[in-house]
Amino acid sequence: MAIIKPVKGVLPSIDKSAFIAENVVITGDVEIGSNSSIWFGTVIRGDCNKIRIGKNVNIQDLSMVHGTTGRGDTLIGDNVSVGHRAIIHGCEIKSNVLIGMGAIVLDDTIIESNVIVAAGAVVRANQILKSGFMYAGIPAKPIRELEPEKIQIYIDGTSKGYIEYAKLYK
Repeated sequence: MAIIKPVKGVLPSIDKSAFIAENVVITGDVEIGSNSSIWFGTVIRGDCNKIRIGKNVNIQDLSMVHGTTGRGDTLIGDNVSVGHRAIIHGCEIKSNVLIGMGAIVLDDTIIESNVIVAAGAVVRANQILKSGFMYAGIPAKPIRELEPEKIQIYIDGTSKGYIEYAKLYK
């Protein structure tokens, strides 16, 4: 059974339609929206600031969502996919974004809508990733513009796919 634990008297709020894997840890000031899924081995620690996760979001296996005391909240919009073993830390990710496997997104970063962060990329603190591009590398830089069909396939398709995967486990 997942560990869902209050911190500083605040218990995480999780929509009833969300899928939470059995070995997930979610603590403190965390809200998770409808049809979202939090996958095996993921840790979401809302112990030093707020974490807000929108609807139709999937945070895949072994990922970490956290922040830094005294810095900004961690905000994740709707229809966001966070790949396996990613780290999301004190940043804002708008809606319709794909964060690749093993990517790291650091504090005070803003990722606009319709962005892909490639697997293994490191998004430095205080970056702004502009809409309509794929970012890759260490540090992450725009490598190409995204065509509408790529947004449909990779960003929308992954989000919708994980809603279906979650149904297999409920």
